[in-house]
Amino acid sequence: MPENDITPAIQFQGVGKRFGDNVVLDGLDFSVAKGDRVTLIGPSGSGKTTILRLLMTLEEANDGLIYVDGDCYTHEMRDGKRVAIPEKRRSLVRRRVGMVFQQFNLFPNMTVLENIIEAPIHVLGKPKAEAIASAEALLDKVGLADKRDARTMQLSGGQQQRVAIARALAMEPEILLLDEVTSALDPELVADVLGVLRNIAETTDITMLIVTHEMQFAREVSNRVLMFDGGKIIEEADPDTIFTSPKHERTQEFLRAIL
Repeated sequence: MPENDITPAIQFQGVGKRFGDNVVLDGLDFSVAKGDRVTLIGPSGSGKTTILRLLMTLEEANDGLIYVDGDCYTHEMRDGKRVAIPEKRRSLVRRRVGMVFQQFNLFPNMTVLENIIEAPIHVLGKPKAEAIASAEALLDKVGLADKRDARTMQLSGGQQQRVAIARALAMEPEILLLDEVTSALDPELVADVLGVLRNIAETTDITMLIVTHEMQFAREVSNRVLMFDGGKIIEEADPDTIFTSPKHERTQEFLRAIL
């Protein structure tokens, strides 16, 4: 990242999200610098996953603006009013963001390789040979080179999640969102998936925004941790500070309950 490039990878300005009378995000302001690994922690219902869903345009904010690399994401201010940006422009910005979900969401009728090359060919317009070469390199990176032609249903949950990570990376996103990626796995499979993600964090400059209850993973991979409660950030610090000497009483209570 150039030293003079201070445009955040992600920026939320006064973002609000409501489901009926339930306020999930309340005037949220926060940003993630390019190349940062930021983990969101907090109790269920505190708004963490909603942030990721807004960035994937699976939900739409009721208020405020979201920027990706300085570009308006879904809305902009025009003549003093918040208006939706055109779908074509929204789609172009959206391509910069990839996500790995709790559930693997792989296509069961396709092979592992076919799952990975589908979007690069049909969305990015990559030549098939180039998409295959990239997919094979990614499968090697996630330790599944020998599963190239397997059907996804033949794989363990941990293997399926590693395919899902490779599939997300195949779209060459600038930002990778991770939503409780180990929560659907048996405990013995968690380590392999977290190992893959640690390797990605160590060997690439991709920006990561992570929601997880794996606190040791958050401590090892993140350079910043945000504690959420009631749709707001109540504390933020580097991992060592958050996990060894949190200042906010609610953060202390939360960490005592899960550690």
